[in-house]
Amino acid sequence: MTASLAATVLGTPDPPALADFYRELLGWIETSREPGWVRLRHPDHERPGLSFQLESDHIPPVWPQRPDAQQMQAHLDVEVHDLDREVERAVNLGATMEQHQPQPDGVRVIRDLHGHLLCLFLPGY
Repeated sequence: MTASLAATVLGTPDPPALADFYRELLGWIETSREPGWVRLRHPDHERPGLSFQLESDHIPPVWPQRPDAQQMQAHLDVEVHDLDREVERAVNLGATMEQHQPQPDGVRVIRDLHGHLLCLFLPGY
């Protein structure tokens, strides 16, 4: 193999704040912090990381999507074992629950503090 995925990068107007949110949510460790850039990794360092890049003009996507607005080009899926507890914890960290929930059980769509969509879901969903 000559290539491997190293990280997903999220654009944000405040990389340190968004990195702190995901560090707390995921329990990951910060491996670098520079002006305009922060990198997190899973503690085992064997999985792809998550990085945050300064984008002053970041526009969050609409949800559910519609053709005349900023489209979601990616989202994060985060597996949890206690959906209600983890949604509450994410909200306490600054996330917001989306009104539109396409699945009645097992999955919750939320936004991080800068508007990126992510799904918290139970195993098997």
